Amino acid sequence: MSYCASRFHTIRRRTHEVMVGGVGVGAGHPLRLQSMTTSDTQDIAATVQQSIALAEVGCEIVRVTAPNVAAAQCLKDIRAKFSAAGFAHVPLVADIHFLPSAAMEAVEHVEKIRVNPGNYADKKKFSVREYSDADYDSELQRLHEAFSPLVKRCRELGRSMRIGTNHGSLSDRIMNRYGDTPLGMVESALEFLRIAESHSYNQIILSMKASNPKVMIQAYRLLVERMARENMHYPLHLGVTEAGDGEDGRIKSAIGIGSLLLDGLGDTIRVSLTEDSVYEIPVARAIADKAMSRWEGRSLLAGDSPDPSRASALLPARFDSLDPYHFTKRETVTLALSDHCHVGPEQPPRVIVRIESVARLAEAAQALASPKLKDTPPEGLLIPLATAGDLAALCETAARAPLPVEFLVLELGPSLTPDFLQPLLAMSRGRMVLVRRFGTDDHEALAAFAALVRQHGHFLAADILPGDFPALEGTLRGLGDANLVFTLSTQPPAPNSPAHAIGAYRQLADALAQLGSRAPIWIRNTTATAVRGDPSFLSKLLEASFLSGTLLCDGLGDLLSIETEADPVRATKLAYNVLQGAGARISKTEFVACPSCGRTLFDLQTTTQRIRAQTGHLKGVKIAIMGCIVNGPGEMADADFGYVGGAPGKINLYVGKNCVQYNLPQADADARLIALIQAHGKWVDPDPAHA
Repeated sequence: MSYCASRFHTIRRRTHEVMVGGVGVGAGHPLRLQSMTTSDTQDIAATVQQSIALAEVGCEIVRVTAPNVAAAQCLKDIRAKFSAAGFAHVPLVADIHFLPSAAMEAVEHVEKIRVNPGNYADKKKFSVREYSDADYDSELQRLHEAFSPLVKRCRELGRSMRIGTNHGSLSDRIMNRYGDTPLGMVESALEFLRIAESHSYNQIILSMKASNPKVMIQAYRLLVERMARENMHYPLHLGVTEAGDGEDGRIKSAIGIGSLLLDGLGDTIRVSLTEDSVYEIPVARAIADKAMSRWEGRSLLAGDSPDPSRASALLPARFDSLDPYHFTKRETVTLALSDHCHVGPEQPPRVIVRIESVARLAEAAQALASPKLKDTPPEGLLIPLATAGDLAALCETAARAPLPVEFLVLELGPSLTPDFLQPLLAMSRGRMVLVRRFGTDDHEALAAFAALVRQHGHFLAADILPGDFPALEGTLRGLGDANLVFTLSTQPPAPNSPAHAIGAYRQLADALAQLGSRAPIWIRNTTATAVRGDPSFLSKLLEASFLSGTLLCDGLGDLLSIETEADPVRATKLAYNVLQGAGARISKTEFVACPSCGRTLFDLQTTTQRIRAQTGHLKGVKIAIMGCIVNGPGEMADADFGYVGGAPGKINLYVGKNCVQYNLPQADADARLIALIQAHGKWVDPDPAHA
């Protein structure tokens, strides 16, 4: 059973309606935007002020932490004062982790309760033990007894609930039976969901959050598939937890949330940034608008069949070259694009940057030699060539000075035949990739260009729409993979069409699998692949994260170019950041940083920025900066080192999931973190040129 109606275009998954106060979630409602206050909940005035600020920028559901009964009692006054300020229509959510008693108090005052099944009446001490079936059943009975009172009270009061699983806080019971896996996350939620259903309560929204977008995507897909087996149609709350700040946090969030929304999954979203909460809402709004522009006017239950007129005619309905529940990188042949730059199964995706014209080549070469790109230069330079004059100008410019890239990519206009290119390829000292669009009648041209690149040891990037593969199948089968790359410069879909470029690339991968081809795939982000036109850099960042991040998390993509950004330095940096956000290529320090909330024991924003300034040069090192222990220990398991609030003004340091230094004064913690990194052999001194 599939996790969505179609991987090739967006058909929204249909759910039953959940009412959060007066705000409907799921069913036919638009995507709802959420965020969270960061103040101490017992500071009622500050929490109300932050709630108002969030509502004023478009936050439709506001979440407030209730870490203890005293904080939960404050929700009564917070709700009253928030309503008196004119926001009675904006529901409040109490965020509960460890204390059922806090939940039972909070449910009296707010419209929704969030519980974390890994913490609520459960435990996480990383203990290792074997659970017999009898032991496991006994634990489930204990959970039933602990959770049922909240379920019954929610039903009596008309409150809704979110069962919010976090990858970083799975219980020992789940970890020992299922491991630290998407399946463990799903089972953790389903256990609580079944308890709720035993009491005829279904006003529940589910989430599967992780700091790793791959894990988050797989967990949500698996959850939907498992729910469909049991005829469950609960709405989904989407989010990448501990995404961090700045460009990195936006990219991670857009990869995880955007990929699922374009698969038709998701009903409410929260972008979690280590910044003031009001900055989360514009990003969430932009993501939601892009996704909803692709939603069809109707939605489908998981087992329904999409309209045959919209389904792909390219491949048999059951053929699928991707496993949506487990990450596996697509196998390819190895191509040597230069002596030092290969594409292949053991290689990271390669970055290509595009310039607008041959006339801008010298200017682009100077920009790409910038110290800003010393550690992350593009490997390929894409140059559009429309005429023989462009070709001559390229030869003249390239002869004056070597270009600061490993290989050139020449995008050929239809008038440039192999005869024009023969002299250039014959004299070239470096390897080149020729990219050209081929249609259904281009058998001879496709064969001629393939023969040309083979003759001189170069490569052909064949831009072929998936629907044209059947007509070109005979020619394609005869070409082999030794000199071929495949890509798409798709035509923009019609307005409000559910089609998207992600689906086209998935079709391309499926078509290559049908042919038996292991040629690499080049992901091109162009104006034609955009969900909707918007000149802002945020829009370009989100578009690149949607398309490239989704495909990379699917295991697709061997080369990457972001051609919507004209500045070659910004385009290069954005490409590397998207690769890092998708976990496909690590080019700098990776930071896992939670958003602030009322549980946070230090100033997360300034602390994150301070630690980044001291450690941001450590390529390949992953550092987690967590405000408290709710998710901290679990997220440490996915990081090399952890910096976690243990008590007010006190920091615990972790190596992996193990706490190695307790209750350090915060004034000493930065230096002790650096010493810990040094002791584990992962410290290098920063380059003075980057200081």
